Amino acid sequence: MSNEMLNQADGYLEFWNEYHLCTLTTARPDGRPHVVPVGVTIDADSGIARVITRKSSKKVANILAAPHGEAHVAVCQVDGGRWATLEGVATVHAERAAVEAAVARYGERYRRVPAPDPERVVIEIQIERVMGQTVQGRPTGRAA
Repeated sequence: MSNEMLNQADGYLEFWNEYHLCTLTTARPDGRPHVVPVGVTIDADSGIARVITRKSSKKVANILAAPHGEAHVAVCQVDGGRWATLEGVATVHAERAAVEAAVARYGERYRRVPAPDPERVVIEIQIERVMGQTVQGRPTGRAA
């Protein structure tokens, strides 16, 4: 897939670098949505969104329980009339280097580094669809 993050309207990537809390939506084993507030960081060049969390969280359990190892998720952020949603397939990584890199990215976006946590993992979302309106009155394109 082409990297749709890099093909969005002016201001889209900048919006993802502003300080905003987001939501992560995962599917419970019974199919119902599980929506929780999270911090999200974006690596536009690789088309990956990241969320740091504890390995015992419900969001991690939902991802690990996804059929065929394909956990389809969405992250979203809203600020007034501006909004952006990223959809993709999530995987969970516990490798120290991956977690440390995700924590560093989180620190850059949210201007604070969370306290060390030996239970921390990173959810990586391979972005497949990009939607939003980050400039008032100018919706961005949609990737299929």
